[in-house]
Amino acid sequence: MDQLPLMFDMPRTYTVSEFSRVIQMVLEDDRLIGATVEGEVSEFKQASSGHYYFTLKDEGAAIRCAMWRSNVQRNGGFTPRVGDHVQARGTIELYAPRGDISFIVDRLKPLGVGDLFRQFEMLKARLIEEGLFDQENKRELPLFPTRIGVVTSPEAAAFQDVLKVLRRRFPLATVILSPTLVQGESAPPAIIRALAALNARDDIDVILICRGGGSIEDLWAFNDERVVRAVAASRIPTITGVGHETDSTLVDFAADMRAATPSNAAEILTPDIETLRVSLAQTRRNLQEITGAILNSQRRLLDETNRSLRRSSPTMMIAEQRRRVDGWGERLDNRQEAWLALLHEQLRSAVAVLNAHDPMAPLQKGYALVRHRESGEAIRLTGDAAIGDGITIQLQDGKLNARVEG
Repeated sequence: MDQLPLMFDMPRTYTVSEFSRVIQMVLEDDRLIGATVEGEVSEFKQASSGHYYFTLKDEGAAIRCAMWRSNVQRNGGFTPRVGDHVQARGTIELYAPRGDISFIVDRLKPLGVGDLFRQFEMLKARLIEEGLFDQENKRELPLFPTRIGVVTSPEAAAFQDVLKVLRRRFPLATVILSPTLVQGESAPPAIIRALAALNARDDIDVILICRGGGSIEDLWAFNDERVVRAVAASRIPTITGVGHETDSTLVDFAADMRAATPSNAAEILTPDIETLRVSLAQTRRNLQEITGAILNSQRRLLDETNRSLRRSSPTMMIAEQRRRVDGWGERLDNRQEAWLALLHEQLRSAVAVLNAHDPMAPLQKGYALVRHRESGEAIRLTGDAAIGDGITIQLQDGKLNARVEG
């Protein structure tokens, strides 16, 4: 290692392979073999092969680590968790084909709970004691939410997942996006502003707060006390879908309902329109069966009464009984027709609402939908586009690409 500066003093150009070998020589220095590193575990994963893959980090840096199964077995059964503060001994290795540097760990021991995890648990305990997460504070979500506010980043894959589920399950719903940052120091105040914007409206049925998975650092904005209190104070019922199934944030405890993922939140939030159609058809069949059974029962009663009266020949009583039964049948027929008319009207209204929300309907009347070519954002006003901007014009039968000239 002491000779390496002489190599760099030489006026020459290295190939990638040569330079990788120089790096490997630096990393294989005896002073780095068996190095001990202390840090906080992040993004831990145990592969099916038994190997550990994780990241060690502190306030200023992070390094990828791997611990092979043989070393895991010799390590005494310690399995770290995200947030654990650990001490790792191992060797730095370079994987030349990708230029990746990893710390290959042969021994791992716990030193205590990591700072972020400790902060999480302390704040959680304090808010529980305060009663912020009490079940009695939870509200029921609406059964048929037609206007759903979504707090997330418009560029997030989680937002597209939510839209896909909502279009499939309940296309009658309208999504109102309140855009926000979902990661970093600026995210907490942005999330609070997005929540406040939706709470200021009077046409929102429910608020869905979501983002995709990530490390504890990536999701930390959703553990910010200000954000947690804003969710708990929301005038509108809330549901969260933050991270993956194994992720847990404090906003999950503050919301009225928590889902495992953004897609799962959209599933929980909305009814399935196909299931509703099937249920409506089944209700109609049940009504027909019930009314039919009542009519048949009354007819049998009439026949029995007719036979009984025929034996005693009271002609007037038979005529009166017939009139009564005919009246029952007419009323039952009228009620059946009214029920069926009501069911038809409900189905017609649902179809009309669905057609009214069809984004392609205005295009059939000669209107066009104009978007920025690169971002895909809709252009509603002349000030939304600048001269030279590339735009896409969606017509009824296709798209036109154009550029703004004035």
